[in-house]
Amino acid sequence: MKKVFFVVIVSIAAISVKAQIKVGAPVPEISLPNVKDSMVSLSSFKGKVVLIDFWASWCGPCRESNPGVVKLYNKYKDKGFEVFSISIDNKKNDWIKAIKHDKIKYTQVNDNGGWNGKVPAAFGVEMIPTSFLLDKNGNVVAIDAEGKKLDKLVSELLQ
Repeated sequence: MKKVFFVVIVSIAAISVKAQIKVGAPVPEISLPNVKDSMVSLSSFKGKVVLIDFWASWCGPCRESNPGVVKLYNKYKDKGFEVFSISIDNKKNDWIKAIKHDKIKYTQVNDNGGWNGKVPAAFGVEMIPTSFLLDKNGNVVAIDAEGKKLDKLVSELLQ
């Protein structure tokens, strides 16, 4: 009886824990609206190295990391690198103002469900900024890599 009870408890705990996508795993398809309310799908970047970047206009650490992502994008955009940036803002005007203020030119989409949005849940996102670097086949190579490490990984993946 004790074994059965233990197995039931462990099973319930395993189901209730959010399962973040792991390194080496493929990512689920994402299709979300951009600033003009046109749907943009992650699969449209197949064959490119992609950084999926979860953020929000109200997130201080996200806004602090944006200049580094902009710099990385500008460095590698002509070599097959793309940023697929997913905002969890629920105030569209704040999101658009932040994009303009931070001089973001890469792909921006929005899951306005915030923390309860389907995409953050599918990725197991529990804090922002959170990022997933994908190889040309759409598999996760790194999670939350930044700075020189991220630059090196992107450079290697584009070779």
